[in-house]
Amino acid sequence: MFNKMNERKGEVKTVRKIVGIIALAVLIIIAIAGFSGYNYVSSALEPMDPESNKQIEVEIPMGSGITLISSILEEKGIIKDARIFKYYTKFKNESAFQAGDYSLTQSMTLDEIIESLKTGRVYREPVFTMTVPEGLTLEQVAGVIQKNTPHKAEDFLKKVTDKTYVEQLMTEYPDLLTENILNENIRHALEGYLYPATYPFYEENPSIEEIVKTMLTSMNTIVSEYTPILVEREMTVHELLTFASLLEEEATAQTDRETIASVFYNRMDIDMPLQTDPTVLYALGSHKDRVLYEDLEVDNPYNTYQNVGLPPGPIAGAGKTSIEAALNPSQTDYLYFLADKEGTNHFAKSYDEHLANIEKYLR
Repeated sequence: MFNKMNERKGEVKTVRKIVGIIALAVLIIIAIAGFSGYNYVSSALEPMDPESNKQIEVEIPMGSGITLISSILEEKGIIKDARIFKYYTKFKNESAFQAGDYSLTQSMTLDEIIESLKTGRVYREPVFTMTVPEGLTLEQVAGVIQKNTPHKAEDFLKKVTDKTYVEQLMTEYPDLLTENILNENIRHALEGYLYPATYPFYEENPSIEEIVKTMLTSMNTIVSEYTPILVEREMTVHELLTFASLLEEEATAQTDRETIASVFYNRMDIDMPLQTDPTVLYALGSHKDRVLYEDLEVDNPYNTYQNVGLPPGPIAGAGKTSIEAALNPSQTDYLYFLADKEGTNHFAKSYDEHLANIEKYLR
C-alpha cells in the first residue's frame, strides 16, 4: 500500500509537471501570438511603404460599401489588410465614402486614404510645394524649377523646347496645344502655356515631364472653362493666352486689367499698333528698367511698335485674372494709358489727352 501511495504521488507530480509545461507552452504561444498579432495590426495601421510615391490608379465603383472598398484597396496594394482597414474606419466612425477614380500611393496613411475617399480627392501631405508666379517667361520658369528641384534650368529648357517632345504633348493636349504654337516666328512653343500657380509635389525629385504635365493640365483645366466663349467670339486658345500675357506684363498692383484690355481691343479694331513695352523687351530678350526710343525700332515679330495686332505668341505666363480680363474687357473709347510712379493707371481717348497725362503724372 505504501509503495502504491508513493507511485501515485510520483504520478501526480509528473502530471503536474506535464500540466505546468503545457500551461507554460500555451502561455508562450499566446504571448507569441499576441505579440505577432499586435505587430501585424500595428504594421497594418502604418503606410505600406513610406518611401514609395508611385501613383496607383484605384477605381471605387458607385454604391461601394466599406467591405468592398477595403478589398479593393488591399488588392491594389494600398493597404495591408482589408479587415483591419474596415475595423479602423468603423472605430473612427468614418463613412460617406465617394465613388470615383483615385491616384493613391503606398506612402499614404490610413487617415489620408480615408480623407481622400470622403472628399472625392486625393489628400496627402506634399513633400514640397513650388510657386510659379504670374508673368514669368519660360526662361524664368526654368529658374524657378532649378531653385526648387534638382533639375538644372538648361535641362528644363532643353526638354520644353524639344520639337519631338512638344509634338508629343500636342497629342496629349489637343484642345490646348494647337498648330499655332509651331509658327516659325514663335520663340518657344510652350511659352505662356505653363499655368502659373503653387503646385504640391509628393516626391522629392519629380521628373521634368511630370512638372510640365502638371502645369499644362492646370492650364488646360482653366482654359476649358471658357471654351463656349471662345467659340462664340471665334477666338483661339493661342490668341487668348497671347492677349492675356500682354495684360499680365502690363499689370501693376493697382492695374485695371479689363480697362487695359479695352485699350488693346480698341486699337486692334482700327489697325493701330498696340505699342506695349513688354513686347519690345521680349523681342530684345533682356530685362530693362526703361525702354529706350532706339529699342522701339528693333526688327522683331514680337515688337508691337513695329507690327500691328497681337505678337506671334504669349510673352509670359498669364494668371486667371488676366485670362478673364481678355475675355471680358471694359467698354470704353480709350486708346492710351500710362501708369504713374505709384502704379495707378490713367487712360486717355486722344493723343493730346495722353500727352497731358504724361506731363501731369510722369514729369
